[in-house]
Amino acid sequence: MKTIKLALLGFILSFSLFATAQVNVNVNIGTPPVWGPVGYAEARYYYIPDIESYYDINSGMFVYMGPRGWIHARTLPSRYSHFDLYNGYKVVLNFRGDNPYRYYKMHKAKFPKGYKNHKQKPFKMKNDNGNHSGHYKKGNAKSGNAIHFNDNSHGGKKGNDGGGKGHGNGKGNGKGK
Repeated sequence: MKTIKLALLGFILSFSLFATAQVNVNVNIGTPPVWGPVGYAEARYYYIPDIESYYDINSGMFVYMGPRGWIHARTLPSRYSHFDLYNGYKVVLNFRGDNPYRYYKMHKAKFPKGYKNHKQKPFKMKNDNGNHSGHYKKGNAKSGNAIHFNDNSHGGKKGNDGGGKGHGNGKGNGKGK
C-alpha cells in the first residue's frame, strides 16, 4: 500500500513539474491610452482635429485618411510625426458604432484644425431623446468634453441622421423636463 501511495505521489509531482500554465491577460484592452483625456471610461473614440484622425480606444488603433480611403493602424504615419499626442486636443466621441468617420465632414467642420474649447457642451443629435442611463448628463462628472453621436442609422433618412420626423410631440417639451 505504501508503495502505491509513493508511486501515485511521484506521478502527481512529475506532472506538476512539467505543467506550467501560461496565462497572459491583457488588461489594457479597451483602456484609454495614457495620452488620452481623463474621466471618459465609456468613450470609444477620440477625434483629433489637428491631424483630422480618429483613435479607437477598444482596438487601440488610429483611423486616418489614406490615398484610397480610411486606414486603421496601431501607429500614426510619418506625416503626423510632428503631432504631440499628450498635448494635442482630443474630442471625446461617445459614438455607438464602428465607423465614426462616417461623420467626418461634420467633425471636420465643427472641430477644425487648431480647435481648443475646454468648456464644450455635449453635442446632441436632432432626434436624440437623452435617455442614456445617466451617461454624459448634467451632474455627471467630466461630461463637459464628451460629444454624443448615435449610430442608429438604418440607411436612407432614418434613425438619428436628422431626416426623420421622430416620435415626440414635435415641440421638444416632453414629459419629465
